[in-house]
Amino acid sequence: MSTTWAAYRRARRHSRQAWVLVILIIAGGLTGVGWFFTDGQFSVGQGPVNGPTEAPVFDPEWMKPVESVQPVPLGLAADALEALPVKGRAAKDNYDRNEFGQAWLDVDRNGCDTRNDILRRDLTAAEFTAGSKCRIASGELREPYIGEDIHFRRGSETSSAVQIDHVVSLGDAWQKGAQQLPAKQRQSLANDPLNLIAVDGPANVKKGASDAASWLPANKGFRCHYVARQVSVKAAYRLWVTQAEKDAMKRVLDSCPGQRTIRAM
Repeated sequence: MSTTWAAYRRARRHSRQAWVLVILIIAGGLTGVGWFFTDGQFSVGQGPVNGPTEAPVFDPEWMKPVESVQPVPLGLAADALEALPVKGRAAKDNYDRNEFGQAWLDVDRNGCDTRNDILRRDLTAAEFTAGSKCRIASGELREPYIGEDIHFRRGSETSSAVQIDHVVSLGDAWQKGAQQLPAKQRQSLANDPLNLIAVDGPANVKKGASDAASWLPANKGFRCHYVARQVSVKAAYRLWVTQAEKDAMKRVLDSCPGQRTIRAM
């Protein structure tokens, strides 16, 4: 009798274990289905973008510092973000690009205009036009926003393939504190290498004057640097963020908690 009872108990225990295994398999399958219909379907087949994860800022060999309103704070970008004021947008109907000075001035007084300075900084194998020590004729860009290699060649129909993006767009800056800056400081903001990156022309056009709440680079590996750079620029020029913008920035920085602020020097 005791032998029969022991055999029964073993069979019952094995039956329970089998049912637990079946339930775990079903639960795992449902989790997989849920993942596919939320995040998974958007990542399958895409793979990572193999672009750069950061971008250059300053080359002391031939660039000179641009004086901002205040230094970029040292430390974590997330901490700098928390220190930024949160406000609504100011009016944009009075925005004029000329409020930031003539485009591509030589504000650092190194003898070359800002656009050519940034092309020289960001392109590899850069070549000057004949007889010039400033005008960039061609070069290769490891583009950060879309993560592709782009060949730059100066010309009326080719130069726009590579554009110089204001990381914090001037239109966005105008609505978030730049109206209150003196003209010279707005001029610095428009030409500060901290706020400038050579990028894919169509991507720059698509970004427009968007902030982080409405546009982020397609190259996900670059987003932490991009947001940290925006935070650094806004801190340096005493600009604010909207709540939606701050939330979007925080989501990005939460994925890279060690990301530090970006400084020109």
